[in-house]
Amino acid sequence: MTRERTRTASNAMKKATNLQLAEYDRSGNLKARYVESRSNTSNVTTSRIDILHPTSRKRLWRNVLDVFLPDGYPNSVSDDYTAYQIFDSFQAFAGTIAGMISSRAVWEGLGVGDSRASPTGAMLIQVIRECMGKLGTIFFAHFIGTSIEAECKAYRLGADVMTDAAMILDCASPWVPSEVRFLVLCCSSIMFSAAGVAGGASKSSLSGHFAKWNNLGELNAKDGSQETVISLMGMLAGTLVVSWLTTSFLTWSALLALLGLHLFLNWLGVRAVKMNSLNRQRANIAFSKLVEDDKVLSPAEVSDREIIFEKRRGSVLRWNGESILGHCRFGVSIKTLLASLAKEKLNETTGSMSLEEVSLSELTHLFRNEQYLLWYRILPSTELQVLVVLKDGIDARGQLRAWYHGLLLARRLRAPSHTASTLENTRMTFDGYAKRLTEAEWDLNIPVMETSSGLRVKTGEEA
Repeated sequence: MTRERTRTASNAMKKATNLQLAEYDRSGNLKARYVESRSNTSNVTTSRIDILHPTSRKRLWRNVLDVFLPDGYPNSVSDDYTAYQIFDSFQAFAGTIAGMISSRAVWEGLGVGDSRASPTGAMLIQVIRECMGKLGTIFFAHFIGTSIEAECKAYRLGADVMTDAAMILDCASPWVPSEVRFLVLCCSSIMFSAAGVAGGASKSSLSGHFAKWNNLGELNAKDGSQETVISLMGMLAGTLVVSWLTTSFLTWSALLALLGLHLFLNWLGVRAVKMNSLNRQRANIAFSKLVEDDKVLSPAEVSDREIIFEKRRGSVLRWNGESILGHCRFGVSIKTLLASLAKEKLNETTGSMSLEEVSLSELTHLFRNEQYLLWYRILPSTELQVLVVLKDGIDARGQLRAWYHGLLLARRLRAPSHTASTLENTRMTFDGYAKRLTEAEWDLNIPVMETSSGLRVKTGEEA
């Protein structure tokens, strides 16, 4: 029995002699190997650990670059992160120089360098201008805040359009009569505040798209580091550029060239982003291609067909990225839906209306198993308008299903029976299409169909 135990211990020791451990980072890069060697002399067991590091080491430039990149790059971010950040860095460089040119014009307009100007007056103008900007921030955050997530690419580019327009106003302010110069500067400050709201919120949404390892906080922090370095470089270059701009012609030529480059680089950066969530426009493209050609488009393919500034804040029902079928009002009230069913307008005195085509009970029964109610109307301009009422508890897929139904209805039109037939078609095809889209790396659980604060309706016993 004792010999058997000794033999078992000896075999275990031999196995342990070959023990190796390998250590990797989250990106799968080898960091070190640990090799254990054990020996038994004079009945004394000793263990030796050899630590073997990879022979190839990072170069100095890569170590410096890692300071500004997320941990685990490029595996910790989406594939479109690099292209976007390159364009974003260059546009920030151009924007910093353009900002210095416009700032110089503002100080000239406020009287810097003019012995007749009042420092107190310039200070008051600047304080009022800042106050207008802060009030503008509050207003725009309330007015556009709910739609930024769904249309983050449009708002990201729109923020830079407003920023450039504000810089042009600032640069033109010295030419404006002193009586109205104050108003021009306040207008530019309000535009800067709108750009700050739209740009900051949309960049946060884009960062959420880029982050793959639940590293949104770190990604935003590293983005701030990148912007700091680019701004410093832009300020150094801008100091030289501004000193050379001694005439109005040179100033305006440099400003317009920089702003043109700024917008072009921003456009390239936004186009490089391949969002994997289905907002209204991307849903139009993806579903119409599925219905028309039974083909699933990837996020990259849909991005190539996407229009950055779609009409009416994305309410367009567009087939296959080309023809406009109509428009959709998403998340409307019951009153708005009833107006499309009513024979006459609402009687303001009695608060009642007569329904003509279908009763409300028939409509709610038709959609009893759905998370929404849907109908349509033809406006006097012969434009089709689909109306969607959202039920309480509707999820992201339910919203996407409602939009898909509206797209089918707009394509088939124009008889009341089409609502029921397209609903049946939706029930037959949506789940299969949703599964295929998910397999193509679309995330259907992100609710980005609503661009405003919509209402919810409870039916039956819940009401």
